[in-house]
Amino acid sequence: MPTVRPIAAILLCLLVALPGFGQTPEIATTPHHGPFNWLTKDYAPTTVPNVSFEDSPRLEKLMRAGIIYLSLRDAIALALENNLDIELARYNPRLADANLFRASAGALLRNVSSTISSGPSSASLGVLAGTALGSGGTGAATTSSGQSGVLSGLNVQLAGTAIPNLDPTLFLQGELVHNTTIETATNITGTNFLVTQFTGTTYGVQQGFLTGTNVTLGMSNQLGLSQNSPFAQFNPFTQASLSLNIQQNLLQGFRPSINNRSIRVARNQRHISDLTFKNQVMATVANVVNLYWDLVAFDDSLKVKQQTLALDTKLYEDNKRRSELGAIAPIDIIQAEAEMKAAQQDVTTAESQVEQQEMILKGVLTRNGLNNLAIATARMVPTDRIEVPAQEPVRPVQDLISEAMGSRPDVEQSRVGLEDSRITTLGIKDAMLPQLAAFLNMSNSGVAGQVNGVVAPIQNPDGSTSLRQRTAADVNSFFLGGYGSVLGQIFGRNFPNYTAGVQLTIPLRNRAARADLITDQLNYRQQQIQDRQLANSIRVSVMNAWVALQQARSAYNTSVEARRLQDQTFAGTRRKYELGTATILDVVITQRDDTTRQLAEVDALAQYTRARTNLQGILGHILQDYDVSVEEAAKGAVTRAPDPIPAVPPGAAVIQAPPVWNGIKQN
Repeated sequence: MPTVRPIAAILLCLLVALPGFGQTPEIATTPHHGPFNWLTKDYAPTTVPNVSFEDSPRLEKLMRAGIIYLSLRDAIALALENNLDIELARYNPRLADANLFRASAGALLRNVSSTISSGPSSASLGVLAGTALGSGGTGAATTSSGQSGVLSGLNVQLAGTAIPNLDPTLFLQGELVHNTTIETATNITGTNFLVTQFTGTTYGVQQGFLTGTNVTLGMSNQLGLSQNSPFAQFNPFTQASLSLNIQQNLLQGFRPSINNRSIRVARNQRHISDLTFKNQVMATVANVVNLYWDLVAFDDSLKVKQQTLALDTKLYEDNKRRSELGAIAPIDIIQAEAEMKAAQQDVTTAESQVEQQEMILKGVLTRNGLNNLAIATARMVPTDRIEVPAQEPVRPVQDLISEAMGSRPDVEQSRVGLEDSRITTLGIKDAMLPQLAAFLNMSNSGVAGQVNGVVAPIQNPDGSTSLRQRTAADVNSFFLGGYGSVLGQIFGRNFPNYTAGVQLTIPLRNRAARADLITDQLNYRQQQIQDRQLANSIRVSVMNAWVALQQARSAYNTSVEARRLQDQTFAGTRRKYELGTATILDVVITQRDDTTRQLAEVDALAQYTRARTNLQGILGHILQDYDVSVEEAAKGAVTRAPDPIPAVPPGAAVIQAPPVWNGIKQN
């Protein structure tokens, strides 16, 4: 029995420290093995897997003979698998999970990034960055809407009622004590210096709860306490005390809705991280679509300039033969050669722009593709062509606005941000209340030891006093024993102590709490204004994007007709020149105008595709339009197989491609 009782006391104290008492949900951690895993798992570091910078095998499957044959669907799939902006955003939900895990312990929240990257811009003529045809965004990181409502953990906890520590805390202290006290009166201790020696231990558990309750169960021990005083009846002796302290907040800090506010905010942050990830996927898909169609447009512009060079070269060679026959003046040869050289320069510049665009697109679609010489030097051939519908669907603008308000992630982020502000305001309002706490302290003590063997004046049964050693008959036998006897007294409640009461603290004037509430209300009003600004901005953006699409479609139709008429004019002028009724200057001017019309058609088509992609992004259904799964994006693996490589005849690379008006599908 003396051995069982101390073990039972330790087990009772450790029982409260079990995970079930902590109110803390589990989070996936690295598995640990060993006989003491149940004890050490909460103190072993969790290993986060390293980032893989290997590209998915999809890109190699699209290569043939040093050329990447890329469809738009495969470009989007490669971005979902390899794009580093998306890979960076994949960590935000995991960070939010860790933040929720932290909040479940009653700790301060940590900020989780809410920024998204719009991706790189398309190549301009001669340089990598610029705002040439179809500029693809700024490439800067932007903050998604609605995140301002999620306060940092510092504000959540310090600007309001303190959140209790929800993880149980086990405390343990051991000490060896040797204490010498000078005594000026020997009638109390029987010596001029009292020497006290003992081994002390203190251990217990402390736990806070969402109800505003704090419980502490502890036990203190003084083992083998010995003194040199002859007056002490027991030497050495052991004393211990088991105490239970309960404190309950009755005003400030009362109710789970106040104390779990950081947990609710952390859950909302988790949802916002999912929305931010979706927003990043949308931004990346839009960027890839724009970059892809810009590459198609650059290819088409190159083909126009190549055809112009071919025509100028043919004109130069024809003029040389006619000059040798004396049919034209030598000055006509010089003018034709000048046009040919200018066309060669235009082709060189266009080729450089195409190569730059290919490199930009490779950087978006790969993780380390530019370090792979085979991929870095491979040419990229887009296999899809821009398709223009016969007519644009007619939809009321109000329906488009409603669709955007219901589909865009930033709208929901703003609403969640407002909800977070309302949650944190509860804690700030609660902090204005006085602090009223009820407390209950219960303790049981015990003491036991051996008879002091020092010779001392001892009173005999007949009332006389004599100097001798004490025997068991001279002391109360109830206190004779060891640590087991002490535990028996404690759990037998032989010496109970009870204390109950209330404590009230009222801050006079309460200016700090009032100022916090005013500040929080003002911040909430600002968020309401920002939410309305977002809604108004979406309405304006939808209407502007719809008008821009209509204008781009009209401009494209006009450019197609203008190019067709200019083709006819150029053909007529060439015929007149061959018959001798037109000059070489007439041919040059007409050919320049024809090239300008062709490039204008390519530009109008590119602007139309950009306006269409912009409208898809503003409406918030760009992922549905391109059949993109957010779940696959989160996993970084697209289940769809790569598109088959088309049967391309030898020599049909970018430079030898057919003219633009034969390659663009028109309805």
